[in-house]
Amino acid sequence: MHFETLAIHDGQTPDPVTGAVSVPVYQSSTFGRESLDSRPDFFYSRIGNPTRSALESTLALLENGRHGLAFASGVAAMTAALQVLKPGDHIVTGRDVYGGSYRIFEQLMRPWGVETSYTDSEATDSYAKYIRPNTKMIWLETPSNPLLQITDIQAISDLAHERGIIVAVDNTFLSPFFQRPLELGADIVVHSTTKYLGGHSDVIGGAVVTSDDRLHHTIRMYQGAAGAIPGPWDCWLVLRGLKTLKIRMKEHEATAFHLARALESHPAIARVLYPGLESHPQHKLAKSQMKGFGGMLTIALKDGLPAVQKLLEGTKLFVLADSLGGVESLISSPAKMTLGALSEQERQLRGCTEDLVRLSIGLENAEDLETDLMNALATI
Repeated sequence: MHFETLAIHDGQTPDPVTGAVSVPVYQSSTFGRESLDSRPDFFYSRIGNPTRSALESTLALLENGRHGLAFASGVAAMTAALQVLKPGDHIVTGRDVYGGSYRIFEQLMRPWGVETSYTDSEATDSYAKYIRPNTKMIWLETPSNPLLQITDIQAISDLAHERGIIVAVDNTFLSPFFQRPLELGADIVVHSTTKYLGGHSDVIGGAVVTSDDRLHHTIRMYQGAAGAIPGPWDCWLVLRGLKTLKIRMKEHEATAFHLARALESHPAIARVLYPGLESHPQHKLAKSQMKGFGGMLTIALKDGLPAVQKLLEGTKLFVLADSLGGVESLISSPAKMTLGALSEQERQLRGCTEDLVRLSIGLENAEDLETDLMNALATI
């Protein structure tokens, strides 16, 4: 079946008791057992809940994986995926990685005995250079945040699997509609369902999808033991978002493309980073492994931070806010917001300079958004 059909139907059959076509919100912490010896599918909601089960089944299908697991946030999902490692193991990841991921690597995993190395670039050779005998995972974020760099998932997976290394991919920026890392050789896919999968800026959640039974067993055991699970209402909100994921992603992309082209020639802008533009350094790679280019774009302003401040203060439709992937357009300064907790030296190493502005393109009219940006840029 096609993607949009899976998103609406699979894992979400009408309720057998009432016939409700929308999966019920099973707001129950515990479930009755028929007898002392019975082991029903659902007995305690930390371990399993029917609403969460429907979400997990749908997430797995959309990523073309066998197993889906839902979590209370994207970083909770990432932390769960990293539980397949043990003290003494080593991770290789990109330099341009989400600030929350960096904090997990450095503030949680390193004290636990798992060290992370950061590559010089997104190139496969750069990842190969940092592999050690104890490297057990390569963590990819492609497109990356905020520089929208593209990494070759298939090439990295081939490289890793020759050495028995697990490949995990954060697919938040594209969603399974535009990219399916498992089909390109990855072992684990992670999402912040807060973003495009939920799609309405009204829920916090995360997900892990894998087809590997052993990895699934380890992560699922952690899910039940640690309990970083989403409540049934949060699961229902993400399920609702998935039903419209295809049409939303197509609109996000169409408007982002429109704005990227319009901004590329603006005299106040030094560069526009969007994988769909031919000027993007990895445009051909993006076309080869992605079915669309997403709704995120980053621009660099010629006059640096003063110009950034004027642009952020000048927009009326773009809301100055953290996060991304919702129906409303958001604007942010990566250096001062999402990566503001990092030292200036670390930001410079990552290429996260103060002249950058990150745009999450919503579902408003493209011409209205263009007018809003152009009016704000005129104040610089």
